[in-house]
Amino acid sequence: MGNENPAEKALNLIRGRLCDPTFVFRPLSASSDSNYSKLKFIVSTSVTEGCNNSILLLGPRGSGKAAVLDLVVGDLMEEYPDSVTLISLNGLLHSEDNCAFKEIARQLCMEHHLLFSKMASFDENSQFIIAMLRECGLAHKTIIFVLDEFDMFAQGKQRLLYSLLDAMQSVTSQAVVVGISSRLDADQLLEKRVRSRFSHRKILFLPPSREEIDSLLEHLLSLPADSSFPSGYVTQFNEKIKNITSDTRFKDMLKTFLNANSTVNSLLKFIFRAVSSMNLESGLLSLENFKTALSSMQRQPKLEAVRADCSILELYLLVCMRRLEVKEQSSYNFISVMKGNLLIKFGLRNNEGCATMEINWDSMCFSEYKTIHDSFQTSDFYAQNVCLRAFEHLREREVICYAENRGQSQAGEYRSMKLLISASELHQGMRSHAYCPAILLKLLDH
Repeated sequence: MGNENPAEKALNLIRGRLCDPTFVFRPLSASSDSNYSKLKFIVSTSVTEGCNNSILLLGPRGSGKAAVLDLVVGDLMEEYPDSVTLISLNGLLHSEDNCAFKEIARQLCMEHHLLFSKMASFDENSQFIIAMLRECGLAHKTIIFVLDEFDMFAQGKQRLLYSLLDAMQSVTSQAVVVGISSRLDADQLLEKRVRSRFSHRKILFLPPSREEIDSLLEHLLSLPADSSFPSGYVTQFNEKIKNITSDTRFKDMLKTFLNANSTVNSLLKFIFRAVSSMNLESGLLSLENFKTALSSMQRQPKLEAVRADCSILELYLLVCMRRLEVKEQSSYNFISVMKGNLLIKFGLRNNEGCATMEINWDSMCFSEYKTIHDSFQTSDFYAQNVCLRAFEHLREREVICYAENRGQSQAGEYRSMKLLISASELHQGMRSHAYCPAILLKLLDH
């Protein structure tokens, strides 16, 4: 570590910051109107005034719900080290009532140095939890129940939610139930008896504003002046960061990225990739690092599949399927696409002249393929089994898929299909395809 040059040290410092939620969300929590301040006020009220509360944290994945909650709980545990107990459950693991009660009992036993019995029944665990709520309330200790993936607990009979919220109606209990969910309608999933006991407090986690993003970038990327870095290097590094973030090209790049995914978590991944490609010889970040990060995160596998992996026949099939969907024929399969009795001559010559084959086309497809054939003479000869393999290859590449789960006993050519690639991706992929006939692009545009 002693021989570590400033560039490597700066790289490790910034990477460490990006992986530390406490460091990331601390500046976003400074405002009195921030989600951190709102959540801390509600939870701290239970600690200081001995009341019960329940609240939902709602927002898309990666928006910082769990990180802000961890920040609040961590600060409260520092302020009131002997007055807060944290119990954490995840709906993906503990949505079954018996499993949830057993896990709560286990964590309570660990927290209060009690012997936990794996053989305890559901009723015994339930009675134990209610007794612990009462005892902690009398001792002025608050239990914080964190229910991640809250909507999973709202399925079935909701016995866990009802038991916790019902026990919190007692004047002796002192607890907070914090639900975390990416479903904005999570509270509407609650049964009437559970909803009547819930406080209906909700905090919505929205994408950060432009000002918050600018502040966050400076907070994450700037090197501290009072550090072991050479002062000249710190000044040069920070000046370079200011130049990049004020560049209109960077702003456009950031806007493009955030239009696709505006959560804090996605922004951190973007910055991490950019920082990881920093030139250690110069020791400075460049605009090119962010361009590389953007291109690597905006990979479109379906577009790449069309551009690099599709044959001419597969492009024909995709164009015809796309035109069917434009004409609002949403239900079709291989047999219906290859239905009818159209004799098409190809330019493949043999001893008897021009080779011919029968291709089946639905009446909706007839005009598309006839236009293609009349406008572009292909020298390929496609048998029906070759067309079926092309269909299967598109499905394996997940460019198309079965439209319904039912009918799995049917042969693949009889099952309904649908496109998984958007019109813009298909057009872009075909434009960059090395051998795509120009007529296909023209037909796709009409």
